[in-house]
Parts: sequence; structure tokens; C-alpha cells
Amino acid sequence: MMGGLGAALAALPWAQHLPAWLMLPLMVAAAMLFGAAWAAVPAALQAWRGSHVVITTIMFNFIASALLAYLLVDVLKEPGSMALESRAFEPSAQLPGMHVVLQWAGIDWPRTPLNLSLLLALAAAAGVYLMLWKTRPGYALRATGFAPEAARYAGIAPQRQVMLSMAISGALAGLVGINEIAGVHYRLLPDFTAGAGFAGIAVSLIGRSHPLGIVLAALLFGALYQGGAELAFEIPGFSRDMVFTLQGLIVLFAGAMAMVAAPMFARLHGAWARRARVEPTHG
Repeated sequence: MMGGLGAALAALPWAQHLPAWLMLPLMVAAAMLFGAAWAAVPAALQAWRGSHVVITTIMFNFIASALLAYLLVDVLKEPGSMALESRAFEPSAQLPGMHVVLQWAGIDWPRTPLNLSLLLALAAAAGVYLMLWKTRPGYALRATGFAPEAARYAGIAPQRQVMLSMAISGALAGLVGINEIAGVHYRLLPDFTAGAGFAGIAVSLIGRSHPLGIVLAALLFGALYQGGAELAFEIPGFSRDMVFTLQGLIVLFAGAMAMVAAPMFARLHGAWARRARVEPTHG
């Protein structure tokens, strides 16, 4: 929500004056800044007051929703319109769809909501991987997550790592607003997120909190969302509730796989490794 709000506040006054090559990066920066700033408050509450970050961030969702509704009613609503939405963005503030980009390359692609924010998502996944596993700050962040007291003993300040991780997470979450606001609706709406935050939790759970796994899980959930919408039109009696049920089952069995099947596979792998060490090899 806050990322979309930041992108809209950048687009509404400046899109008619700036070209797309400058306007779109400005919207991305504004979305990340608003997302990081919004996440910094519950981060500080956790780091220095011990508040549970899950509770505070969920409560902040309601505050963000109320703030967005207030701004759309009293400040950003298009004059003369009864709809609770801002005016449409100028063309320079609209992300091109992938069908347009591929047409420039001579590839015929059907018109879909897919747009250039896909490249932002892939860049974010690659950046998170490199940061967490290839840099010293990423090592400090992972060490704090696994063992805060051990990290403190090693000279790592857990409060600083909490603030850093939440700021990065808020900036990444703010990028979702770019997809919806600049790539699909081209205006600010009250409920444009459509449960993306909780879907992201499920995607992260199935992807085992690893960037590659999250990309694959996101493709799975995206196919379920879009495929469910298409089937609802083509098959009588099919509803989106069936898609939600399937998603719930996937999350359930993914969690069961981690808690039940994974230890069994670990024991089997350990037994196989011990047997391989004991048995002589013949060459």
C-alpha cells in the first residue's frame, strides 16, 4: 500500500513534466522509500522495545489502509468523479506491458497484465541472494537471524540488523505497488494490493525463504491465480474458492513436508552415507 502511495505521489505532480526514462525510476525510488520508511517503525519497536514484529506489522496494515482511504477521499481523488480513485497517470508514468515490449522485438504475445515489473522482481531476487550470501553485511544478517545472542557475542549489533532487514524488506514490498499502480491500473486505488502481502508469506514459506525457491513458488501461485480466473469463466460451477482451497493445501503439505518428511529423508540420506563409507569400493 505505501509503495503504491509513494509511486502515485511521485507520478501525479511530475508525470506530465518528465519523460518515461526519468519518471519510472523516480516512481520506483519513491515506492521503495515509502515502503522502507513504513517498515522502519515496527522495526524500531522490535529492536528497542521488544514488540513482536508480526503483530505490529499486521496492525500497521490497517493504519496504512486507513491512511490510503483518507488521502483518496480528501486529497487525491479526481475532481468531479464519484469513484474513490486518483486521476489516471500520464503515459510517462505507465509501465509498458510485456506484450508491447515483445512486439518491439517482433514477438507476437497476447495482452496480459504482465509488465516490465517482472524485471524488477527478478533483479530483487538476484540482489537479495548476492547480498545475503556473498557480502559481509549479509553474513551478519543471517547470523543474527539464526542466533542473536551468538551474533552479539561476535560483535554484531542485533538492533542494527533488525532495522536493516526490515528496511530492505519494506523497500522490496513497496516494489509490489509499482506492478499494480504503474503496470496494471495506472491510477491509485484503495484496495489494489488484493491480499498480496499474505500471499507473499505463503510464497516465502513454500520457497523456504531462498530467492530461487521464492521465484519458483511465485510462478506456481501466479499460475494458480491467473489460471483460476480463466477457469472460472470457462467451466460452469468452478469458483475462485477452489483456487484458494488448493493454495491452502499446497501450503499445508509444504509445511508438513518440512516438519515430517524432511527428517525422514535426512535419516535415509545419513544411513546411505554411512553405508557408502563402510562398503569397500572396487575400481
